[in-house]
Amino acid sequence: MAFGWIDGQAELRRRAGLVRTLRPRAADAPLLDLASNDYLGLARHPEVTEGAARAARTWGGGATGSRLVTGTTELHAELERELAGFCGFEAALVFSSGYAANLAAVTALAPHGSLIVSDAGNHASLIDGCRLARGTTQVAAHADPDAVRKALGAHDGPAVAVSDTVFSVDGDAAPLAALAEACREHGAGLMLDDAHGLGVLGDGGRGAPHAAGLAGADDVVVTVTLSKSLGSQGGAVLGPARVIEHLVNAARTFIFDTGLAPAAAGAALAALRLLRREPGRAARAGEVARELHTRLTTAGLEAVRPHAAVVSVRAPSPEQAVRWAADCRAAGLSVGCFRPPSVPDGISRLRLTARADLSGAEIERAVRVIGETRP
Repeated sequence: MAFGWIDGQAELRRRAGLVRTLRPRAADAPLLDLASNDYLGLARHPEVTEGAARAARTWGGGATGSRLVTGTTELHAELERELAGFCGFEAALVFSSGYAANLAAVTALAPHGSLIVSDAGNHASLIDGCRLARGTTQVAAHADPDAVRKALGAHDGPAVAVSDTVFSVDGDAAPLAALAEACREHGAGLMLDDAHGLGVLGDGGRGAPHAAGLAGADDVVVTVTLSKSLGSQGGAVLGPARVIEHLVNAARTFIFDTGLAPAAAGAALAALRLLRREPGRAARAGEVARELHTRLTTAGLEAVRPHAAVVSVRAPSPEQAVRWAADCRAAGLSVGCFRPPSVPDGISRLRLTARADLSGAEIERAVRVIGETRP
């Protein structure tokens, strides 16, 4: 029977407590949200939603084609200029998603004969980029510059090290300056996914590479998402102009994908301008994360110290993590639940995301619910 093997896979997932289901949310859901990636609370900000609406009224509901055909509007070009300028890079290229941006950067910058050194804790989109690239991939120990240095030293030819700046599971930060030093010793490039750093880290939210003094370097390429701190949708690659030009000509997820919808571009541009005007939002997101961590650990929970806006709370097992998240939801709190295979170390977690617009009372309520529902 066609696809008969799917039933066996479904049964294995059920036994392991790893079944995933979609849960559509209402526009007016009453839950306190610590599950989304809306770090700065901008997804529903009037300026951001008006930016989306205005772009849709001006340019239509869709981009109408790939970026190289009809999918590049003046709005896309404006967003790219301002995003590159804000983050401190020479040029930027916008994609339909952060996932597509990562696939583009890794595959286009790792041709046949090259080496990719990939951190063991990298996001799935970076891992998939490595799998699709024609270069050879070597996985390095998590956040270990010496492991990167060793791998690069054993290779003769083009090479690039690939890492998240802030890892999405525990919210820990990569040692960016040390990674850059290791790469420069061997003439290798450094590609960083700053999905969880943009809008939270760096001067006024300019990102982790900016904070590490790597913005604008000719050997550093950065990917970002527009769907977290900027409250919109899409992704971008930032870097030297010659790298961006190469992506325009070589990146398959750019050449063959429909361009980012104008509404998403308009929303992201409005959010970027708002962040530039209100840089304190970035610092506030970090403050909320640290307060959550302090309160959770004081309550006796095992939480990982956050480097940005992600706060991870360990759970005893996948089944108990799912039940814990469900009990939180029943008590009015929405939290993320990370289980294998989404976590590289096999440890299940509740994943909380700090938001700049959370009040002290909401933080207190969230910690109380998590503590009262712990397994």
